[in-house]
Amino acid sequence: MLSIPLRLGPAGWRRPLMRVAALVAAAALAACEPVEQQATGPQTGPTIDPSQPVQVALLVPGGSGDPNYDYMARSMANAARMAVADAQGARIDLRVYETGDDAGLAVREANRAVSEGAKIIVGPLHAESANAVGNAVRGRVNVLSFSNNADIAGGNLFVLGNTFSNTANRLVSYGVAQGLRRFLIVHETDVAGQIGGAAIEGAIARNRATLVGKTGHGPTRAEMDRIAPTIAQAAAANQAQAIFLTGNNTAVLPEITGALANVGLSSQSIQLMGLTRWDVPGDRARLPQMQNGWFAVPDLSRIAEFNRRYQAAFGETPHEFATLAYDGVSAVAASVRAGRSNAVTTAGLTRSGGFAGVQGAFRLLPDGSNQRQLAVATLRNGQLVIIDAPRASFRGAGL
Repeated sequence: MLSIPLRLGPAGWRRPLMRVAALVAAAALAACEPVEQQATGPQTGPTIDPSQPVQVALLVPGGSGDPNYDYMARSMANAARMAVADAQGARIDLRVYETGDDAGLAVREANRAVSEGAKIIVGPLHAESANAVGNAVRGRVNVLSFSNNADIAGGNLFVLGNTFSNTANRLVSYGVAQGLRRFLIVHETDVAGQIGGAAIEGAIARNRATLVGKTGHGPTRAEMDRIAPTIAQAAAANQAQAIFLTGNNTAVLPEITGALANVGLSSQSIQLMGLTRWDVPGDRARLPQMQNGWFAVPDLSRIAEFNRRYQAAFGETPHEFATLAYDGVSAVAASVRAGRSNAVTTAGLTRSGGFAGVQGAFRLLPDGSNQRQLAVATLRNGQLVIIDAPRASFRGAGL
């Protein structure tokens, strides 16, 4: 699993970031209009003249000399330019600033962007940089960061990446709709596993299901084999109907599902589900213990369409995070296109209808987090199968 480097939350301790799955269909984004419903709570961000070009600053992780970051930055900048071209009447003055992998440089470039007239910032990539930038420009402009760490969100700082809570809520709510009410959580004992476990626990409570147990394990197969019998006993004693795994580390998910299979726990006997995608990398999708487990994915048809458009325009495959840049700029464009002077304020950005993002419909919430429409998927004979498609919008849907 590809991971974003560690991120800094408001309490000052570093927290790992889950993979930001982000992907895409351009035409639908361009057509999206926000619903007229005002946000509540403190308002941040400047008013604009929507008849004039709106200056948007894009902070990308380029310029450090690291080839991966340069590729990522190039993809993000190109995707943002695609969003500007798709803006359908909104006039966006996009300006790109390179920040490398440096929070200090990100702050300097953010301040420069605002002094040059930026009305909103899209980026930066890492949570520590996003946290620093949000603080630096507080009271002046809003920041749509690429982070998926909801711990840094709030005030003028929003996160665009898919969060643990989004995935957990999607899977638990789907499970409840299928008659599953009793959930057991199995999580890694590192920081990411603990955060993921807390998100799952919150989703269980939110959907009025029952948490019947919560067990942590270390990163080695020996530790997983040692704890597996205890998990099996707890599942039987508490009549668990589903086991929700964090499985954040690339190597962990095949190992913990293998350990559970050895004690009779597979999706043939109890429903397994996880916070991360089970179909990537592709070689593990064929493992017997991974079959029939549930996981969440973005709108894959939109992603494929975006990738085709990008490849045709730029001659290379985009980095997966490129879609976050497209989503952020497109959301601004959709809000501006509605002709409202509050387009880049909290109220303009957090309207309940949200936006038709490249990885599916999404909306920004007043607390700085986001909500994304996801599909529920499984593996059958080594192939990904969508078992519940994502909603196309938030029209008529509550939080």
